[in-house]
Amino acid sequence: FLDKPVDLEIIRRVMDTARWAASGCNYQPWEATVVTGQPLKDLQAKITTTPPQQLEYDWDAPKSEDAYKERLHGVSKGMFDALGIARDDGAARMAAMGRNATSFDAPAVMFVYFPRLMKEPQWSDTGMWLQTVALLLREEGLDSCFQEFMAYYANVIRDHLGLDHERYMLFCGMAIGYRDPDAPVNSFERERVPLDEHVKFLGF
Repeated sequence: FLDKPVDLEIIRRVMDTARWAASGCNYQPWEATVVTGQPLKDLQAKITTTPPQQLEYDWDAPKSEDAYKERLHGVSKGMFDALGIARDDGAARMAAMGRNATSFDAPAVMFVYFPRLMKEPQWSDTGMWLQTVALLLREEGLDSCFQEFMAYYANVIRDHLGLDHERYMLFCGMAIGYRDPDAPVNSFERERVPLDEHVKFLGF
């Protein structure tokens, strides 16, 4: 991200519109805190000096099937190739991934959480809301990066935001700012599964 602050009024406008994202039973499970400035720097200092905790949910389960593992390896290879990091350079790879801790220098980060009583349908609703936020940010000329990485620091983040550990699940972070057009990681080619491999059409 560029070293360029984001305007509060733009963020408020985006979040106000995103309230109308689809929500089963109108539960609207998503909650969030958008952090910038010194409060964000203070939180990032805690994250970078705290060992990661055990995850409270599992995002790696799909790797148990080869097809999904290959998709992961493909995007990882593209990213590290763009960064000029060799496969056997473990230290450089760890350093690159470690930049998640400071949200790749984004000027603002949204931390997303919801009550633990929310189940799979409400997690899905939260994903739709996040996608809505991301698209609205693009409409405003801003960019974002979803960060499930932040789940490694759920306790630190909950403490910093004053959230009840027993009540709230920390879901993810979303880095918000202006992309650096010269950063290779922002322009490498991503692959997607061909349409006919995952969508069927009947009765047309």
